Amino acid sequence: MRKNKRKSPLFAVIITFLIIAILFFSGKIVYDYFHHQWLLRTHPLEFTPYVEKYADEYGLDKFLVYAVIKTESSFEPRAVSSVGARGLMQIMEETFDWISTYRLRESDMSFDDMFAPDDNIRYGCFLIAYHLENFGDPDCALAAYFAGDQTVIRWLSNPNFSADGQTLSDIPDPDTQHYINKVNSAYETYIKLYS
Repeated sequence: MRKNKRKSPLFAVIITFLIIAILFFSGKIVYDYFHHQWLLRTHPLEFTPYVEKYADEYGLDKFLVYAVIKTESSFEPRAVSSVGARGLMQIMEETFDWISTYRLRESDMSFDDMFAPDDNIRYGCFLIAYHLENFGDPDCALAAYFAGDQTVIRWLSNPNFSADGQTLSDIPDPDTQHYINKVNSAYETYIKLYS
């Protein structure tokens, strides 16, 4: 008579563990691949000649410019916000007037030009660089881009929001805080994807 060999319980546990590990790691590889593809689709490098040209001209990190465009318009050149901001970097009419008249001194421009990617990115890069130069702190510059420089100056002068008058420890407007978080998150993603 042949003895019936029985597999040990330890052997069954090891096999089960190996099967689970293989399924887990293969699932993670598939997830990572599709997640990466989704990030590439949602964080594109579009309008690259203009982004690189004006980021370089104004001394900006091109990935910051991409992050602002993604946050502001999701790369839609004809985007118009509920308050009337236009184009890729969502330039307001009064901001356009100030830049074209007092900063770049371009009398031949009109607000309709903010639908042109070249002009819009140039104005947006000018504005980011202007705020970075004035405030020094990137989050303050982004806050000024979103809420206006006078608002940020007011917050910086309030000890409840700024201990040193140069950086914001607290941003009292949730929309501005959300905007800064979105831009910073997109910026980090751009660096991970394309650096």
